[in-house]
Amino acid sequence: MNAPRIAIVHERFTELGGSETCVAQFFENWPRAEVFAPIVELDSVRPPLHTVHDTWLSKAHSVLGSHAPLLPFIPRALRKLPLRNRFDAVLISHFAFATQAVFATDAPTIAYVHSPARWAWDPAFRAQEAGGRMGQAALSILGEFARRNELRAALHLDHVVANSRAVAERIHDWWGLPASVVNPPVHVDRFTPDPALPPGDFFLCAGRLVPYKRADLAIRAAQRAGVRLVVLGDGRFRSHLESIAGQETVFLGATPFEVLLDAYRRAQAVLMPGIEDFGIVPVEAMACGTPVIAVGAGGALDSVLPGVTGELIPPGTDEAVIEALAKSLAGFARDDYCPDIVREHAITFSPTAFRHRIATTVDEVLGG
Repeated sequence: MNAPRIAIVHERFTELGGSETCVAQFFENWPRAEVFAPIVELDSVRPPLHTVHDTWLSKAHSVLGSHAPLLPFIPRALRKLPLRNRFDAVLISHFAFATQAVFATDAPTIAYVHSPARWAWDPAFRAQEAGGRMGQAALSILGEFARRNELRAALHLDHVVANSRAVAERIHDWWGLPASVVNPPVHVDRFTPDPALPPGDFFLCAGRLVPYKRADLAIRAAQRAGVRLVVLGDGRFRSHLESIAGQETVFLGATPFEVLLDAYRRAQAVLMPGIEDFGIVPVEAMACGTPVIAVGAGGALDSVLPGVTGELIPPGTDEAVIEALAKSLAGFARDDYCPDIVREHAITFSPTAFRHRIATTVDEVLGG
């Protein structure tokens, strides 16, 4: 039997992150696939990907230096992709507009949904990310546009895959559709324990410093618990975080991989105080044998096993989360967790496991 002809559609290649890792793993499964995206920045296309078919929006992006002004044009560009009568299946990587590609093909479509556009559907999330009244007003208008487009496309998808149980619930609540769950791939082979390395006396908060990741809650909790906190990463929220931090918190900024790996290995625990769609950082930490303390909502419910690989803090108001997190930090003992068991759980999120689950899903859709 001939291998299926697959088209892979991604929202945009303008940065490197978890969604781009998923697309790379799709391509590992189907190395003859053709990859499409409305906006492509060449620096964001890394092996195994090589050629990505783009649209006129790439040239506009290079002139403007930002994808934000182009968002209203992306759905139309996706609907005009040259997919019709060429492929056996179209695999879509979606986080705002990519499902519009369903209107460019008659082939079965499988949408891998990192999340429906949270800034479009969740007013609290939108307010947190908008950055003032003008930004919130603009996002509100764009959000209505995004919701309308997502709902219109959802009716035509053949199968929907969510990257976590929390995202599957959003798809059910916001789109009215069922979704299977395939957690995203994490390069656990790059993150390993070092038994010879003595644990440090600090907790770690790593990742982009943007509002929704809620590093501010970790900083407040560390102050209250009187424990050392290392904040690793950079972003537009950094100056605010530095303004509320005490002497117990150290900011390292964006660092080389070796520094991140060392911090993962030596931290008492890695903190995830925000609600993520899935959350790659906790799995990277667990691959190093390091436990995780996370808010028990969103993707953490898929990745953290309470009492086995870490602790889950009940979600709630900011004050409730800070208090519960501070209590956990003050009484935390890394020795209560077995590094081998913690790492063994992390391996279940490997790229190999991801590719197998995605291939099985596509085969079932084509077979059905």
